[in-house]
Amino acid sequence: MELRATGITHKYEDLTALEAVDLHAREGEILALIGPSGCGKSTLLGILGGLLQPSAGRVEMQGALPDGCLNPLTYVFQDFALLPWRSVRGNVRLPLEHHKLTSAERRDRVEDALARTGLTDFAGAYVRQLSGGMRQRVGIARALAVKPAVLLMDEPLSALDAQTRNLLMEDFVGLWLREKLTAVYVTHNLDEALRLAHRVVVLSRRPGRVREEIVIDVPLEERQGTAGLLELAPLRERLWNLIRDEAQTAELELADA
Repeated sequence: MELRATGITHKYEDLTALEAVDLHAREGEILALIGPSGCGKSTLLGILGGLLQPSAGRVEMQGALPDGCLNPLTYVFQDFALLPWRSVRGNVRLPLEHHKLTSAERRDRVEDALARTGLTDFAGAYVRQLSGGMRQRVGIARALAVKPAVLLMDEPLSALDAQTRNLLMEDFVGLWLREKLTAVYVTHNLDEALRLAHRVVVLSRRPGRVREEIVIDVPLEERQGTAGLLELAPLRERLWNLIRDEAQTAELELADA
């Protein structure tokens, strides 16, 4: 399944957040969105997922849904969005409860999602007992339980410490290598974008426009070690040069506000 956005413009009263954005997330790839603060990354993700109606433009899904898909577009949030009174298993089961599934089908989906994210041994634990990284694994497992066509990921690692973030990036790469998921990944972290994405779309300062699209040719599995990071260094410098001045201006605007 592919996701295509054409001519996306979005306004909040007199403020234009996005202007004429074209975007194409191809099947089986991770597309990262980066840009300075306030450039409309999360707004664009909300439009892609149907949470916001754009002022202009359209979003289309193209191709066949995966077998067993219940929600074509599914979010993984920055703040985990877990229910503390439910166990890990109960949180993963949550999006299945309004679908017409048998008890056995629901159980199989939950257990499969737990296994795919390494959570089987923690199925009975509660949120308060989990580290931040484990909580985000639960969020990913919950998304996988509905077998989505496209994962929409809104800065999913930004609330985590550096070591946990690195471990989850390795986990996510392993998940992609096994399953070839399609994902749109919003981040402000250049290293995350370079380690996880097949293409990086750079948005300009508000109003957000597509400033450049960068293809990363290094295979995902080769980017996680020191040699891979060295190979990505020129691309990191290129990305930083694209957003540095606008990021500084955006920071000063936020400070003034």
